[in-house]
Amino acid sequence: MKIDFTKNSDGLVPAVVQDATTKNVLMLGYMNEEAFNKTQETKLVTFFSRTKNRLWTKGEESGNVLNLVDIKLDCDNDTLLVFVNPKGPTCHTGTDTCWSEENNPNYGFFSTLESVIAERVANKDTKKSYVASLFSKGINKVAQKVGEEAVETVIEAMDNNDELFLYESADLLFHYLMLLQAKGFTLKDIENELIGRHK
Repeated sequence: MKIDFTKNSDGLVPAVVQDATTKNVLMLGYMNEEAFNKTQETKLVTFFSRTKNRLWTKGEESGNVLNLVDIKLDCDNDTLLVFVNPKGPTCHTGTDTCWSEENNPNYGFFSTLESVIAERVANKDTKKSYVASLFSKGINKVAQKVGEEAVETVIEAMDNNDELFLYESADLLFHYLMLLQAKGFTLKDIENELIGRHK
């Protein structure tokens, strides 16, 4: 890795820190060559602190270290993307990120669907919301609907109509997200289960 520490007169390059699992950006720091080498050696992310004018290992006082997973260099060789497994909050203010955001996983549109389902269940408008209407009938009805959608998905899987297969698959996944919430779980819980099984 040929990092160009000479582009800036202070010999520092920006280091964008990203959670290796959630992919959320946690903070921005700066590294000189010595900080980079120490990070590589100790596997604990170390920066050059411009305010303290010295090397600074994140968490050296708080214990909230950033365990190194990987480092990538950008196309101009002057910016680092540092993948980490954080131990505790990253920001000195006590928040998960330096932008006061929680370091929760995001599953793209699936996370949006989870939020929509939760919102409609909370609003309990059974006349306007299919989700609220199904939830009002109890968990047995939600589970039954997942079963029905699963059977329909299997039937379409054995046919040659890909459009119908995708349609039924979407129905199945949507109703499964509802069942997860009816049981008090989210996709994060499923992810944790699968991670635990991964060898």
